[in-house]
Formats: sequence, C-alpha cells, structure tokens
Amino acid sequence: MALIGKLVICGVGLIGGSLAQALKRAGAVEQVVGIGRRPESLLRALELGVIDAMATTWAEALDGADVVVLATPVGQIEAQMVALASHLASGTIVTDVGSTKRDVIEAAYRHLDASLAHVVPAHPIAGAEKSGVEAAFAELYRGRKVVVTPLPENEPAAVDKIRAMWSLCGASVVDMAPQDHDRVFAAVSHLPHLLAFGLVHDLAGRANAELLFSHAASGFRDFTRIAGSHPEMWRDICIANRQALLGELDQYLAELAYLRALLLSSDGERLEQLFDEARRARNAWAEQFVPTTTAE
Repeated sequence: MALIGKLVICGVGLIGGSLAQALKRAGAVEQVVGIGRRPESLLRALELGVIDAMATTWAEALDGADVVVLATPVGQIEAQMVALASHLASGTIVTDVGSTKRDVIEAAYRHLDASLAHVVPAHPIAGAEKSGVEAAFAELYRGRKVVVTPLPENEPAAVDKIRAMWSLCGASVVDMAPQDHDRVFAAVSHLPHLLAFGLVHDLAGRANAELLFSHAASGFRDFTRIAGSHPEMWRDICIANRQALLGELDQYLAELAYLRALLLSSDGERLEQLFDEARRARNAWAEQFVPTTTAE
C-alpha cells in the first residue's frame, strides 16, 4: 500500500512538481492532484504527467485527501490556509515547503487552530535558479536535507508520515525549532541571496554595465548564480524573515567595514590571514557536507 493515497499540491512548480515526481517514482502515492492560481501551469503539469488531476476549488481538491502540501511562495501560504480551512477533513495532514517557519506557524495558529494536530511545517533544503513545473525533476531531493519543525500539538503519526514522505524522496530529515530554523537560514541562505541580487543590481545599473558583464567570468558566475532565482519567492522570504535577516546583514556590514579598513591601511598580512581562515573554513564545510556528485 502506498504511503499516501491522495496527495494535493498547491503550487506545482519546481519544488511541488519535483516532490510529486519523486513520490511517484518511489511508488509512495496513488494520486496527485494539483491546485493553484494559474490554470495554464496546472494544465502543463497534467500534460507532463507530474499530476494526475487538477482541481479548481479547495472543496474539490480536499475531498478524500490524505496530505496537502503548500508549495507556493511563503507570502501566499496564509491566504491558502484561509481558503482551505473550512474544507479540511479531520485526518488530512497539512504541510508546507516554506523557507521561513515563524510566519507559517503563526498563520497556522490563526487559521487552522482546530487542525493543529495535523499541521506539520517543513522546509526542503533544495532548489535551483530555474522555476516552474518544467524545471521539476524526481532527483531534486536526493541527498538533500529536509527540516521539519513540529508543533507541540502535532500527533506523532502525522509528523512520522511527513518524515517518511521526504525520506522516500531520498532526503535526510532533521527536526529543528522554528526560531532556530529562521536564524540559521537567514545566515546561510537568505543573506547570500540578498547579496547576489544586490551585486547584480548594482552592476546592471552602472553606465558601463555592458562592459562589466562582457568581462565577467567564472567567479562572477558562481557568486551570482542564485541571483537567477525566482524574484517573487525571494521577496516573500526576505520580508517574512526580515528581523533575522537584518541582524545577519548588520553582522556582514561589520565584516565589510573590517575588510575596508584593511584595504585602507594596506594591511596585506591581516588580509591574507582573513582569506586563509575563510578558505580553510569553506573547504572544511565542503568536505563534510557537500555531496561529491549531484543529480541535475
């Protein structure tokens, strides 16, 4: 018997579409139903075989649903909770893939308070600069982490099902407190995206932008790759996690001020020491945590 009978995915793009494909490949789901704000995207997902059916209303989508995955940008999740709340059966599990957790959980307490036993927030640490269902692929989560942030009200069986769902996609599942999640990812995900977007925006606005971009090579490509990510999604993430992100940005500004002081004083010795410390830390991270091969 499949882990999930009827799976409803709200927002069948890269993340939601890849989840559907991975679960289908694992034989872990019997039916995948898509719902979202763009019928043309759902039709394309249907054509590609990513979903088995599309729904136009939450009443239709949730009829007999075992699990609902909210895979829209985080700024839309509260509205989706409002819309689905009155159609939610007592045993249906609601989870999400949002890159921030405090705002999602606060929305759940406001609008799904009667169903908190089955509301299990989560965040897959996976993605790509491309978006949309055509970018989805079943191997996206293989070897990646998924963070689950259970609520005190959760039934253990509901949490276990969400953990099992992601494990069947090839992911490594870890638990984390919501506040820790938002602080950690402000530092290692949200700040790097903010910096990449900022650098490209700065250079693109200069009078000699064409000259600059024509000479940019691999270092610029690697540093700014994530500036090709979905603007709406990252707008929502940055606003939702702005307090933690502002703290990380202030910390980084202090680091930039220190680097500026070293340059101003021509202190090559300390500059090299800083570079060496950073190089060793980065290499140690890569050796311990970065897979040697990744599926594309």
